[in-house]
Formats: sequence, structure tokens, C-alpha cells
Amino acid sequence: MRTTGALALVLAFLSTLGTAHATDDATLARGRYLAVVAGCNDCHTSGFTTLGGKVPETEWFKGDSLGYAGPWGTTYAPNLRLTIARMDLPTWTTWARSVVLRPPMPYWSLNTMSEDDLTALWHFTRSLGDPGSPAPTALPPGREPPLPVFRLIVPAMPEGTSR
Repeated sequence: MRTTGALALVLAFLSTLGTAHATDDATLARGRYLAVVAGCNDCHTSGFTTLGGKVPETEWFKGDSLGYAGPWGTTYAPNLRLTIARMDLPTWTTWARSVVLRPPMPYWSLNTMSEDDLTALWHFTRSLGDPGSPAPTALPPGREPPLPVFRLIVPAMPEGTSR
């Protein structure tokens, strides 16, 4: 019995060694930096743009009820805390590398981030605390969104191309 208990303690300790470096201060600082310079807060933090970035970090990444309406329907920036909380790190990196999202999200930027950057963003986002509530669900084309909404008027696409 004692051997099994001691072995379990040693294995539990060893399992933390592989992740200890991932949540160090430098990794969290890198994730915070990326969140700012990549513009994640611009859409995923309510009021961030209109307040010139002066939103407490405790409110970052909780999504927004401002809709972005265009020919694709209406998109709402989701609560990234909830999104990332549902994914372990390997699932997040796989998802981030392959996801195609609705406008105006520049998913191609997320798709090309380095492994270290994706890891730092994942750890930083999970460090923010209480995930809050979901943002509104996207609306299909032709459905009028409630205010507030940012309407994106886009030129017609040349025939034979798609969005």
C-alpha cells in the first residue's frame, strides 16, 4: 500500500514538471503581449476599442454583443475564455491551425501563429479567471440583427468567385 501511494505521489509530481514551464511568468507575459498586438481584444473584449484599450484585464476576452453584419449574416465575437476552456492545449493548437471562421475574424492570422505563440495565448487566456457568459449566437443572412451592429458593406464579388 505504501509503495503504491508513494509511486502515485512521484508520478503526480513528475507529471507537473512537463507543464510547469508552460505557465511561467514569461509565457503568460508573451500571451498577454500577443493578445494586445494581434488585436484580439479589439473584438473579443466589450468596449476595448471605444475605450482606447482601457478595459480591465479581468474583462478581457469575454466576447461582445456588438454584431458585425454583412452578406454572411451577423457575427458576434465569441467569449474566448469559454472557447479555450473547453479545449486542452493539443486540441486548441490543432483547431487554431485549421479553423475557418466568419468575417471579420482574420482566422488566417491565427492559422499561421507559431506553436509557442498559440501555447502562450492558450495559457494566458486560461489564466484570466471566470469565463463569464457566451456572446450572442451568429445570425444567418437575411435576419435583421438587434442593435448594436456594425454593418460591413462589401463590393460585389466577381462572378465565379465566393467569399
